Amino acid sequence: MNRINSQALAGKIALVVGASRGIGAAIAAAFAEAGAEAGAAVVLAARDQAALALRVAEIEAAGGKALALPVDVRDEAAVVGLLDQVRNRYGRLDAAVNNFAGGGRPPAPLADWDSAEFDSALAVDLRGVFLALKYELRLMQLNPDGGAIVNMSSTAGEQGVSGLAGYVASKFGVGGLTRVAALDYAAAGIRVNAIAPGPILTDHLAAAGPRAQQMAAAAVPLGRVGRVEDVAEAAVWLCTEQSSFVTGAVLVVDGGRLAGVPAFAVNPVRKG
Repeated sequence: MNRINSQALAGKIALVVGASRGIGAAIAAAFAEAGAEAGAAVVLAARDQAALALRVAEIEAAGGKALALPVDVRDEAAVVGLLDQVRNRYGRLDAAVNNFAGGGRPPAPLADWDSAEFDSALAVDLRGVFLALKYELRLMQLNPDGGAIVNMSSTAGEQGVSGLAGYVASKFGVGGLTRVAALDYAAAGIRVNAIAPGPILTDHLAAAGPRAQQMAAAAVPLGRVGRVEDVAEAAVWLCTEQSSFVTGAVLVVDGGRLAGVPAFAVNPVRKG
């Protein structure tokens, strides 16, 4: 991967919340790889401590620096404790990625959603982002040069998806929180952005089988589903000075799926 200037991460401390697998694990690995030669360190946080330990071992085997800390983002005290541990160990926080996708129920028409199921979706995907942002921002404010935060949204936060009331409401909310935080903390030099991935080959899509993957790819103008590394590279870029004039944005990483619906095939223009 490493297309990021390693010196952009020299001595930096990054936190990835939701780093036990999938996109979050790829983001943590990308931070570690990009900053390995510059003394950067990445903190991985999630509920699954066994999975976190595996991710840390992989990063360290590749020459990176990593630390695993448990957290349940539904618990405010746990989020406070996480950021306190980061502060006590490193004294600062330069970059953070909040990667949450949990709660709720299988797809169903809105009237079939139980209110407790809806609340469960919001507790992780929206309230969890709020809590993480709140305490990450407080720690980042101690930095004279600010910092950068990336929240994980979804194309379902940019366009409605039938049957996913809780998830869609949460992800639309993430875009709003991202923009508010960007405005509130711009003067402190803290940039806050979001990423909205489209179909990505995570464990969930892999388990759905080749047919589901083919159907997902068919809806993407670039003709394939995304890789977790596609999202990871975007997240690292948004946390470096290479994106220093980008804040309050939702970066769509979806192979062009939200660009529109192609009405007909267009033959590429041939040169010569």
